[in-house]
Amino acid sequence: MPASRLRTAFVAACLALAAAPLGACGDKPDAGPRAPAVATSAADAGGMAALTAAAKKEGALNAIALPRDWADYGALIDGFEKKYGIKVTVENPEGTSQDEINALKKRGDGGRAPDVIDVGGSFAQSAARQGLLAPYRVAPFDQIPEDQKDPDARWYNNYGGYMSIGCDAKRVKTCPSTFADLRKPEYKGRVALNGDPTKSGSAFAGVYAAALANGGSFDDIQPGLDFFAELSRSGNFIPVQSSPATIESGRTPISIDWDFLNLGYADAFREKGADVDWRTAIPFDGSFAEYYANGVNKEAPHPAAARLWQEWVFSPEGQNLRLGAYARPVLMDAMEKDGTLDKAAAEKLPTVEGTPTFPTAGQTAKARETVNRGWADAVSG
Repeated sequence: MPASRLRTAFVAACLALAAAPLGACGDKPDAGPRAPAVATSAADAGGMAALTAAAKKEGALNAIALPRDWADYGALIDGFEKKYGIKVTVENPEGTSQDEINALKKRGDGGRAPDVIDVGGSFAQSAARQGLLAPYRVAPFDQIPEDQKDPDARWYNNYGGYMSIGCDAKRVKTCPSTFADLRKPEYKGRVALNGDPTKSGSAFAGVYAAALANGGSFDDIQPGLDFFAELSRSGNFIPVQSSPATIESGRTPISIDWDFLNLGYADAFREKGADVDWRTAIPFDGSFAEYYANGVNKEAPHPAAARLWQEWVFSPEGQNLRLGAYARPVLMDAMEKDGTLDKAAAEKLPTVEGTPTFPTAGQTAKARETVNRGWADAVSG
């Protein structure tokens, strides 16, 4: 992952004074604490102690589209509830990034709107452009690489991974390891994505990776659409959203998905004794890495809990929970330097070649427009 920026003396002082009253870290000394709903940092809310007290008073956090087996959200939710005594409710756990954005737009729904979101990068950028997210700087904000955050702190990436090809070796004689392999006749009726790329961040990334494997670029995702159109015509691609259930049943024996999900599924299948031999390959011909972004709803029903949740998922404990589930924390390099990284978990990550690069916000927006416009026609038969 990209090298993290060095912590400045200014940030170090802010972290050391995290529980200090407003006035540290550049705030006006006579301003006084602000209400959590408008606070742009923990210091702005009166310090971590004040923010925590306000969040505990709210007593609840609304989340959406957070499966417990996705990047260890189960442990993150349980840890947050245990540490702070705040109940986390997850609406539509299997929802998509687009479902999350749609939910942000619901106003006046009796406090059921999500307080926080976790979405693919292009969806976070879209939510920010629509004015749906509140600016909030988590304590380690300055340690997050510049290309992995909004300069106005409306969103910032939290964890990520590489596109990979998962395969059940018990149902597939020779598992594919590249996008080129997926064209082979032996994979007819076996290749799936984790959702619809017009709605799902992981499926969208699958199309982007396919583009890179077929002469495309960050500026040109069309070859990815063409690739899936070809797979659809040959019958290799099936319009079934892959999941642990469809994998175990044999409906999706090959799934293009994030490496942290495919690797996690393999562990889960082994633990439950499922009749699945799930293997993961990161295709060298379409190497695509991306992070998922977190943000706070501008109209969060529980504004203090929303901001405290952000502090939790960006803390060393929260980031290491991600790492234990094979997801690469956005603060991985910084944590390695300051000694807070779980080295044993880091050593279990699959080896990848080269330094990952990422599309710009403009490139991603253009790619999303192309996919939204062309996906249905590409796979319509």
